[in-house]
Amino acid sequence: MQEKGAETRKASIDPKRLRSRMVREQLEARGISDARVLDAMWRVPRHMFVPEGLAPHAYDDSSLPIGYGQTISQPYTVARMSELLKIEPGMRVLEIGAGSGYQAAVLAAMGCTVYAIERLRELFIATTAKLRKMGLRTIHLKCGDGTLGLAHAAPFHRIIVSAGGPEIPPPLVEQLRDDGILLIPVGARQREQRLVRLRRIHGRIVQEDLGPAVFVDLVGNHGWR
Repeated sequence: MQEKGAETRKASIDPKRLRSRMVREQLEARGISDARVLDAMWRVPRHMFVPEGLAPHAYDDSSLPIGYGQTISQPYTVARMSELLKIEPGMRVLEIGAGSGYQAAVLAAMGCTVYAIERLRELFIATTAKLRKMGLRTIHLKCGDGTLGLAHAAPFHRIIVSAGGPEIPPPLVEQLRDDGILLIPVGARQREQRLVRLRRIHGRIVQEDLGPAVFVDLVGNHGWR
């Protein structure tokens, strides 16, 4: 009986089982329908991107602290942001606010080459080591001010900002390809933003307000000081 109970407990925390439930109950049930997003969310081991002590909660419907005052967004937020980008395999994507590297890993699993910027050096070092260990070679992580973008690697098909700032940084708009999409939380008050999707269409900029959003602060030359 004890052996059977141990096997039952092990099955209950099996990562693949928890990911399947996450995709079914948190994502599909709330309207995420892009098959590539759902597949990537199932394949990427979220528990590898949180502190070891929080691994049992990696597939909960919540954000989690990753140290240095930063968080990993809840699964639904990562899936929704990925879906809103309208990703196609082979795209070059710039992510601002790499954090744990989880969002970048999801985009890489969708077939993108990802350039990600993290401003906190300690977090950058930890995430770089993690991505190397996992063999994620299509993610290129840099340390610096994400609000300045990455001019030498531009233009990008897609740009995603995983932090909320007071404005849309002009360098990011400049580094977006024609027909590209920029997704960013913007608002005059910290932790009170609106999610904005900006498109460049034949040189013209079109913006959509996609509703309220709460993210960690975007700090930098074109963010919070």
